[in-house]
Amino acid sequence: MSAHSSLHLAAPPIEAASDDAFPHVAIGRLRRMGRLSAPLPTALGGEGLCEPERVGDLRRLLTQIGRDSLPVGRLYEGHVNALALVLRYADAETREVLARDALDGHLFGVWNTEPKDNGLTLDPAGRLRGAKSFASGAGSVTRPLVTARMPDGRSLMLILRLKAGERADLSEWRVHGMRATATGTVDFSGLHVGEGAVIGAPDDYFRQPFFFAGAWRFLAVQLGGMEAVVETHRAHMRATGRSSDPHQQARFGRSLIALESCRLLVAQAAEIAAAEALPPERVIAGVNLARAAVDQAGLDVLTLAQRSVGLAGFLDDHPLEAQMRDLATYLRQPAPDFALTGMAAHVLDCETPLHALWPEVRSQGCEA
Repeated sequence: MSAHSSLHLAAPPIEAASDDAFPHVAIGRLRRMGRLSAPLPTALGGEGLCEPERVGDLRRLLTQIGRDSLPVGRLYEGHVNALALVLRYADAETREVLARDALDGHLFGVWNTEPKDNGLTLDPAGRLRGAKSFASGAGSVTRPLVTARMPDGRSLMLILRLKAGERADLSEWRVHGMRATATGTVDFSGLHVGEGAVIGAPDDYFRQPFFFAGAWRFLAVQLGGMEAVVETHRAHMRATGRSSDPHQQARFGRSLIALESCRLLVAQAAEIAAAEALPPERVIAGVNLARAAVDQAGLDVLTLAQRSVGLAGFLDDHPLEAQMRDLATYLRQPAPDFALTGMAAHVLDCETPLHALWPEVRSQGCEA
């Protein structure tokens, strides 16, 4: 990354909102700094952060935001994901229209999960019926990208135009952590496809390797959450005069090993996903390797910090308490066993030597 882009992307820490409140101030600050339009190509008024050559910049920005606030990081990652899908699959006219929305400060998101008995469907007349659940930023995301099932069973991506607070139900969002993401259920019944924009062709959303490989972005945010926990762990040891204790040093050292190992693996995963130079199965395996490592390492740094800080870390006025809740909750991404075993099965079945599985990344190196 050039010195110019480093200075441009650097920013003071984001002030986190209270536990339960949507982080309007932090999102507003990202909006004023141009972060909501940064994923767009320069030709559309952005900074090109979704371009393959800028993947390192995007990864560092996601980690920085996650370090300051995991809920804000989760929301920003969803915004980037939605714009990445638009840039990849939408036609030129749709890209331009939605780019203007991003430049105007609209918050995007990807809402794919849905209730078991009320999934989102699109009838032959273009009317929507049903809802999306676990929709992060419900009520504040005004340009959600959703998938709707068509009469023939295929899935179509749509970006719908909502007003703030519209159609959102947050009544069931009672969770241990990540409360500020305002994750809820949004019912789209009665809307018409013409009130939004169609993105790509049917089933484009699930095309590989982009569908699975995009997980590197939330891993970058989670890495930031791990950094915050380890930093708080260190600060507590220094403040309490316990940093010379060999048992505390051993625990902190293990935390650093876990953190820095994941930093390298997430950097590698981002480069692999951006390059798309390998077979899709190999790209996905590389990202899932990082995913499995972050999942385990995140739990490890939490346990090590808890053992070192002790009961003080569970008091609600200690910074570790909220960090632990948010990271533990955010780590619970779906199908972790599938990611781990799928990666292992791919490597076990292929004939490529281990040192050559991801050669283009290892030969160039990863600036973490």
